[in-house]
Amino acid sequence: MRAFITGILGFIGSNLADRLVSDGNDVYGLVRRVANRNLDVLGETIKDVTLVSGDIADYASTRNALKISNPDVVFHLAALSPVRDSFERPFEYQQANFTGTMNAAHALLELPDSKKRKLIAASTAEVYGIQGNEPLKETLALKPSSPYAVTKAAADLYLQMMFNSFDLHGTVMRATNSYGRKFEKNFIVEYLITQMLKGESLYIGAPDSVRDYMHVDDHVNAYMLAAKKPKGDRQVYNIGTGVGVTNRQLAELIAKKLGYDTKKIKFGSYPPGYPLRPIVSDQPYLVLDATKIKKELQWSPKYSLSEGLDKTIAYFRKGK
Repeated sequence: MRAFITGILGFIGSNLADRLVSDGNDVYGLVRRVANRNLDVLGETIKDVTLVSGDIADYASTRNALKISNPDVVFHLAALSPVRDSFERPFEYQQANFTGTMNAAHALLELPDSKKRKLIAASTAEVYGIQGNEPLKETLALKPSSPYAVTKAAADLYLQMMFNSFDLHGTVMRATNSYGRKFEKNFIVEYLITQMLKGESLYIGAPDSVRDYMHVDDHVNAYMLAAKKPKGDRQVYNIGTGVGVTNRQLAELIAKKLGYDTKKIKFGSYPPGYPLRPIVSDQPYLVLDATKIKKELQWSPKYSLSEGLDKTIAYFRKGK
């Protein structure tokens, strides 16, 4: 297929591009005209993808990029994602996440034979907000508890409306926390691993919060299945392992693998300068029930948390 990825320079986007190229697909990616963009995230894949300049927050720019690439499938992954930053920059998040999704969807419908094309869009587990202590199902009402989550929930619902009212073909993917980054070290799994490898002290601000952690390869596999299988059309899917661990348990598991002294971990404290998030918005439990995608698309995670951490640790140990 001919695939177009918004957010191709991001964590999931770059890994998805690598997978698509490896499988023999034609891959195009949207990149903004900025001086400090880092193309290194694409590695060797850069020679096999076509990068198109544009801005997802601008409709004319997005429409032009889609006309140039003429894709069978648009993987819409572009977004501002650090949740805590959204409290300080809500208007930027609205433009990138909600308006950007509208632009991608409406621009796709302007292409010839748009009914033969589809949009695979990244939502997030964050749209559920605070819902209790049971794995979350797609049928739950959305209760976003941050500006970031509100923008993603709005985009999520807008696409569902477009499936019915505009005859848009596509799938909304609500993914849990993913890990396996190579270039970003500020997300919790990568932060813990890299700090422990250096033997430095670290901070766990919410040690009792429960999360569901999924390896990037499993995340990418879900997108590939959604693009290929007709049964996923106009559906919303959770993607996650369904296994919750506290941040404390995650840190202790990684520490055990690395022989790190847990006395160096400051539980209940955030790193100096860490963006503030209102306490009432903190989600104590965020684990997804992925029964639907397992049944309908035959997706299932290949990596347990322990196996995925081993894979991530091995990468950072090589670069130590």
